[in-house]
Amino acid sequence: MTPAGGDAVRVVMTKWGGRPHWEFDATLLGSDEHGDWLGIVRGTVMRRPGATYVAPTHQVGLVPGAGPEEARGWLATFHDVGGPVQVYVDITTPPVWDGAALQAVDLDLDVVRGNTGRVWVDDEDEFAEHRVRYGYPPDVVRAAAASCDLVHAAVADRRAPYDGVAARWLDRLREIAD
Repeated sequence: MTPAGGDAVRVVMTKWGGRPHWEFDATLLGSDEHGDWLGIVRGTVMRRPGATYVAPTHQVGLVPGAGPEEARGWLATFHDVGGPVQVYVDITTPPVWDGAALQAVDLDLDVVRGNTGRVWVDDEDEFAEHRVRYGYPPDVVRAAAASCDLVHAAVADRRAPYDGVAARWLDRLREIAD
């Protein structure tokens, strides 16, 4: 069951094998044809083993909507003006809601659009190392690579939802947060 708009939610990311990764609180802003939009206010504390990050600006997260599993292996974050990047997409297992908790396994690869507009794939070396060290199954490796390719092309070409649609969700977050 997906929580309703306005509900507090917990984002729980793990690494392969159930190893803990980033966790933080957010608010479900609503849903549209792209999926569920999460509001992450400036000052949100995000923790993982060995690291703490405090969000310097508002940001909205996008959980992909219904569709084929091979097209849902990611979680996107869109940063407000002044953020460290414009868009940051974690390549993951398809995210699932468990009550008010959103869960996904981070598969190392990230697609990033920096503040200059340059788009790149980050952590390919980490993915190559971890797929061997932690024994990612071949179908998981194929799905992550395919998802990364699809997301990279969409971000680079500024296709929905990477075409500016997140701005209205950032506006909504500012309305409730500021």
